[in-house]
Order: sequence, then C-alpha cells, then structure tokens
Amino acid sequence: MSGEESRTAVLMALMANIGIAVTKFVAYLLTASSAMLAEAVHSVADSGNQVLLLLGGRRARRTATPEHPFGYGRERYVYAFLVAIVLFTLGGLFALYEAWHKIRDPHPITDWQWVPIVVLLVAIVLESTALRTALRKSRPARAKMGTFGFIRQAKAPELPVILLEDTGALIGLTFALIGVGLTLITGNGVWDGLGSAAIGLLLVVIAVVLAVEVKSLLIGESASEENIRLIREAILGCEDINAVLHMRTLHLGPEQLLVAAKVGVDAEDDARRIARAIDEAEERIREAVPIAEIIYIEPDLARSGTPG
Repeated sequence: MSGEESRTAVLMALMANIGIAVTKFVAYLLTASSAMLAEAVHSVADSGNQVLLLLGGRRARRTATPEHPFGYGRERYVYAFLVAIVLFTLGGLFALYEAWHKIRDPHPITDWQWVPIVVLLVAIVLESTALRTALRKSRPARAKMGTFGFIRQAKAPELPVILLEDTGALIGLTFALIGVGLTLITGNGVWDGLGSAAIGLLLVVIAVVLAVEVKSLLIGESASEENIRLIREAILGCEDINAVLHMRTLHLGPEQLLVAAKVGVDAEDDARRIARAIDEAEERIREAVPIAEIIYIEPDLARSGTPG
C-alpha cells in the first residue's frame, strides 16, 4: 500500500472530522447535551490525530543523516503512538468525566430538541464517507489477511488508525443517538450521560488496541512471512550460494526493510566469485521485495546439516 493512498484516506478523514466537530459544538451550545459535547471533543481529537499522522508521514520522508543513518521511517510509528495517547486522554477520559458529571446532575434537553438528532445523522453520513474511503484504499490488503489481520499486521500505521477511528466514530455516534433519543423521549438526562459514558469506554478500548499494535511496530517488526519467503528464494536462486544459514529482517519504516543474512558458500570459491554471488543475491532480493533497501550479506562456509 503506497504512502499516497494512506495520505488520501487521512485527508478525507480530516476534512470530514473538522466539519463534524464544528456542527457538534454548535449543537452542544444549543442543547447542553453531554453526549454531544463528548462527540464534539471526540471529533476534535480525531482531527488532531489526523494532523499528527500527516506530520509523521512528512517527517519520515527526511533523508538519512550521520546521526540517523537508517533514516526517519519509524517516525510514522511515533506519531501513530501519539494518536493513541490523544484518543485515550482527550477522547476517552474526557467523555467519561463528562458522563460522570451529567449522571450526577442530569437535566433534560429542552431547547432546540431536533438539533442533536439532525447533527448526529449528518455526522453518521460524513463518517461513513470517510470510512468508505479507508476501506476502499485498504481493500487489497484486507482481502489477503482480513480486517483484523490487516490492523494487526499492517506495517503502515495510517490506514489501520483511520479504520479504527472511523469505525469507533460510527459506533460512538450510534451511542450518542441512542442516549440523546432516550433523553428526548423520557425527559431523563441520565440517558444522555450514559451515552457519553459508552462513547468514553469505546474510545478507551480503541486507544488501548491501537497503542498495543503501534508499540509492536516501534519495538521493531520483521518482514511479512511472504516477503521472508521471497527473500530466501531470491538468495537461494544464486548459483554460488548453497544455503541461508540464518537471516534477520527489520522494518525501518513501513516502506523500508533491512535484511541481514549469513549465506553458505563453498570453501573452494575465491573472493571474486563470492563477491559476485553476493551482488547477485542483493539484486535478486531487491527485484523480489522492492522495499528491501538496506541489505547485508555475510558469506560463510556451508556445513552439512545447516538449514537453508
């Protein structure tokens, strides 16, 4: 999945959330609905998160320096982790606080009663549009590994983050619609507070899931099983390499892979022949897995019984 596709999905989500946040705040000011305030802050948090993702993507494209010789690709993971923190604090914890406040001191929605319903329905349409864009951009990857597999295994953080945020936003809007609707029907403001509480719990869960997945990327993940297989086959396709003694891969960023391998060669081969074999192996690896930008291959004597 290209970085351009990820940026398109992030921009679509950002534009939708800015418009949604403004309308939700207007609805809150007119109605004093706790669920509307929780949803407004949720949209602000989502908008800030999309800005963080765009900033992380831009900073990750900086060229390598002597201080950072492998580049800045992992900066996308750092900013994605910040997204999880913002979602947890500004989104989840604030919604829970607002719910606690409203449940302790409930009051019905008496003014502009139709406003929150209309705003929530419009927000559902806009969020659905943003989610549809993210689903379309991620469809090829999701077809191979499923939606949950995509969120867990994707090396680029932007689309999984947008999928989680937009899915959470739609569920949260449903909670808000139920809470506001029951408040209008019963005249009991506790339902409004319970809707806000449901939104807060949802956001906390999404933030924790996101933090766990991005933490794994920050620590460092290997290449996918498919890419490891292709790399191994590319190395073994070289005539003068007899075995892959061991190999390690590491994602330096979503689209940059480091490959380090020790390969087996014959004791009778001279240095020139071994050097040609290593050059050929590097070329084959880059053809098979284009994101394998940094490759280190160390020759060693092939030994019987060594796994290939």
